[in-house]
Amino acid sequence: MRAPGTKRGRRTTPATLSARLGAHVALEARADGNIVACFNGHSVGLGKFSAGAADRAQALRTGLPLGAFESEGRNIEKEVQLLVRRLAGHGLLEYRLGRARNGEHQGEDQVVIEPQVPDYWPRAPQLGEADILVLSRFAYLRRRGNEMVLESPRAGALFRICDPKIAAAMVLLSAPQPIKRLRRQDGFPGVELLAMLVDCQILFKVDAARDSGLRPAEGDDNLVLWDFHDFLFHARSTEGRHANPMGGVYPYAGVMAPLPAVRPRWPGKKIDLRKVTAAAAQQISPAAKLLRQRHSTRVFDDQRPLTLAELSRFLDCSARVQSKWSSRLDLGDDAPMVAYAARPYPSGGGGWELELYLAVDKCEGLARGFYHYDAGGHALVPIGVRAHELDALLAGAEFAMGAPAAPQILITIAARFGRMSWKYSSIAYALILKDVGVLTQTLYLMATDMGLGGCAIGTANIELFAKMTGIEFHVEGPVGQFAIGRGTKPEASD
Repeated sequence: MRAPGTKRGRRTTPATLSARLGAHVALEARADGNIVACFNGHSVGLGKFSAGAADRAQALRTGLPLGAFESEGRNIEKEVQLLVRRLAGHGLLEYRLGRARNGEHQGEDQVVIEPQVPDYWPRAPQLGEADILVLSRFAYLRRRGNEMVLESPRAGALFRICDPKIAAAMVLLSAPQPIKRLRRQDGFPGVELLAMLVDCQILFKVDAARDSGLRPAEGDDNLVLWDFHDFLFHARSTEGRHANPMGGVYPYAGVMAPLPAVRPRWPGKKIDLRKVTAAAAQQISPAAKLLRQRHSTRVFDDQRPLTLAELSRFLDCSARVQSKWSSRLDLGDDAPMVAYAARPYPSGGGGWELELYLAVDKCEGLARGFYHYDAGGHALVPIGVRAHELDALLAGAEFAMGAPAAPQILITIAARFGRMSWKYSSIAYALILKDVGVLTQTLYLMATDMGLGGCAIGTANIELFAKMTGIEFHVEGPVGQFAIGRGTKPEASD
């Protein structure tokens, strides 16, 4: 019988999944048996392995079929499996799905899978012929250089599409399709690929009998509240769920000159305000003085850490709930009541969706640990986390600030996203970021008023926060960070 999607007399060759080193990764086997992975000027020790395993691992340069070592076999294969798992844990592998050519494992790539989170491992859940699949509304196909990639902010990996027929087949999945119908299409991508896309939540199963709409059928209620562009922006502008370069890497330094610090003046006669300002210089207010004194502090005096009493005052004046009330929406008789809880800073639409989580390294009167600030009760609630997670959070802030040590206290500003997206369409995430800005300035001014040092931090790891709190990254997650402590000495402005 002729296989669907093939010419008469030819059979479809089963796809093979293999692992290979990332483009910039090399393995170095040392004389003492240790194997080290080297990449982008960094190195990671992977442990000691036998000479036979080290020799076998060199096949990872071109690709080693996963099936070659995942089954019970010789000790060398078990060692290679351990090595591959450790490489995967550091995000140093990619996976190729291809069809063997002339009985060999190395055929043409159909799809190359690039992990976006360090612990990604390709998995293929069982799919039946009657299963109905559809693309996630968060999935998108785009050009990257001369390649096409299929990805989603929900996915632990992106899929580099090497075969144009597979890209065309993905378009069919914009509407729900049973697998048995897909098999009849030219360029059928294969059940293996479909299963891995389901595992990455780029595709999802639809129950035709019960699902009345695709949006509520995908994920939980909190996911329903997200617009595509907001979800993508959140996942790609923070750390933890993508493998793209991030931060101050100066990608266009050799392409174009930097823009001037001050915009060139518009043509026309100017009105000089300096004379007016000089005349009123003696009348400057305390608030204006605070604005001028505010600056970022990156070095803290660990011999004189912040005290619990100072931290309490700092949180009380900058983030504590000041009043509560409820109001019924003007949407008819069945309109819901909406509760509000005002803080010292303004918030778009009265959302006050921001929460503060404190990673405490040094604070007199408070144990080292991770805490949530209960703004309504003005209390700190400890959250049990692993020591290495707390260390990683503080180390990330230290690196982002370019500081010689971790901050005394790191405040993670997290958003309850649904608080905004329940009301607003298209602008929910933009409003959240505006709120982060006004809260950050509030924290700066309060720190300055108390003679403390503070520093805003532009990155946060949403995956690490999710592991520490147990909250799904689309429900509540970091949108900003702020370091606070006692500065060693006055520093230059920012």
